[in-house]
Amino acid sequence: MRIMLQMMIAAGMVPAVCLFAGCSGGRLAGGEIEATVGGEVAPGFEEVRTEFVRNFTERNELGAACAVYYRGRNVVDLWGGYRDYDARKPWEAGTMVPVFSTTKGMAAMTLAVAHSHGWLDYNEKVAHYWPDFAQNGKENITVRQLLGHQAGLVEFDDELPVTMVADLDSTARFLARQKPEWVPGTRQGYHSSTLGLYMNALLSHADPKHRSLGTFFQEEIARPLGIRFYIGLPGDVPDSCVAHVEVASPAGGMMNISKAPLPMIARLIWPWSYLTKSFSVPAGFDPNDPAFRHIELPSGNGIGEARAIARAYGVFATGGTELGLRAETLEELTAPAAAADDAVLGLPSCYMLGFSRPGPDTLFGSSPRAFGTPGAGGSFGFADPDMGIGYAYVMTRMDYYPTNDPRDLALRRAVERCVRRIEAQAGP
Repeated sequence: MRIMLQMMIAAGMVPAVCLFAGCSGGRLAGGEIEATVGGEVAPGFEEVRTEFVRNFTERNELGAACAVYYRGRNVVDLWGGYRDYDARKPWEAGTMVPVFSTTKGMAAMTLAVAHSHGWLDYNEKVAHYWPDFAQNGKENITVRQLLGHQAGLVEFDDELPVTMVADLDSTARFLARQKPEWVPGTRQGYHSSTLGLYMNALLSHADPKHRSLGTFFQEEIARPLGIRFYIGLPGDVPDSCVAHVEVASPAGGMMNISKAPLPMIARLIWPWSYLTKSFSVPAGFDPNDPAFRHIELPSGNGIGEARAIARAYGVFATGGTELGLRAETLEELTAPAAAADDAVLGLPSCYMLGFSRPGPDTLFGSSPRAFGTPGAGGSFGFADPDMGIGYAYVMTRMDYYPTNDPRDLALRRAVERCVRRIEAQAGP
C-alpha cells in the first residue's frame, strides 16, 4: 500500500493529504458515454474519437478531454464522461481540471519565452539572476542544470507549508538556503515537487517586471493565445468550472502494484532513498479544495482545458510566431537530449530545459525532437515539431502507471496514425 501511494506522489506531485480519498471505478456503458461525449474531430481524425470512446467503455475512464492541433488547426476537440462522477455532473465544453506534473511543461514555456526575449540564458548561472541562490554549494548551478533535474534539489531541509508558498519572497528565501543532495551536474534525478518552485523564483528574478510565473504565463502566453490555463487559479473562476479529481486510494495501490517497474519499487521500499525523501509536496495541499487552487505550484497545480494545453504546444510545434519565439529558442528545445539513469526514480529518463523528452520508458512524438511533460494519473501534453502537433489529454480518474497510461497511449498513437495517413495521401 505504502509503495503505490508514494509512487503516485513521485510520479507528479500528488498531495499526500488526498491519497486516502476514495477512487471510483467501473466502466461506463456504451450508451451512457455516447450521450456524454461532446466536441468534434476533423475529417481524417475519426479514429481518435473511436479510441476516446473506448477509453470509457474498455479502459475505465470516468471523465476526460483530448485535444490536438495539427499545423495550427484544431483537429481534435473531445470531452466526455463526468467532471464529478459521484454527483453525475457531466464534463462540459469549458470544464477545466488539475493536471499535476503536466503543469511543468506549461511552466517551462514561460522560461522559453523569457529566453526569446533575451531575459534568460540557459547556460548562465542561476545566481546571476538570483544572487541569494548562491548558498550551500549552489553557486555554480546553471539554468540548464536546474531545468534538467541535475541540481540535486530534490527535497527540503524543513517542511514547506502551503501558506508560505503563497508568499513568493518567503518561499525564495526558503529555497535559497537548501543544499543539493549531490554535486550539481554530476547526476540526474526527478525534482518532482521542487522544480516548479525554483522555476517560479528564477523567473521572477530574471523578468524585468519581476512577475510570478503564474502571472507571466497569463500575460505572455495565455492571453495572447486566448487559452484557459492557469498556474494559480483566479478567484473569479467558479468552482463548477473545475472537475473533481478521483485520486488514488490505498486499496487501489495494492491492486495495481504490478504497474510500477521493479527499480522504482525498490527505491520506494527503501525509506532513505532519494525518491522517498523527495516527497516535499507543501503540507496540507488538496487539488480538490478550492481554497488551495489559487496558490502557484508550477510543479503540479496547473488547472485548465485540454484544448489550452494542445493550443500552446501546437504553437511551440509550428514556430511560435504568435508568442515571438526566436529560432534559437526552438533549436534549444528540440536539441538532442540523452537519456540517463534517474537517481530518484531509478529508471532511464530524459529531461531538458524543464521538459521531458522521449526516452526508453516514455516514447512520445514522431521523433526525438518532441518535448512535453506527463502528469500523475495519466494526463499528458506535448509538442511534436516534426509532425506539427500539439497534443493534450486530461482526465479525472487517476491511474497508477508511472508512464504510458493506456488511455493516453491509445489516443496519441491514434493521432500519429491519422497524421501519417493524411500526409501519405497528400504525397510529397
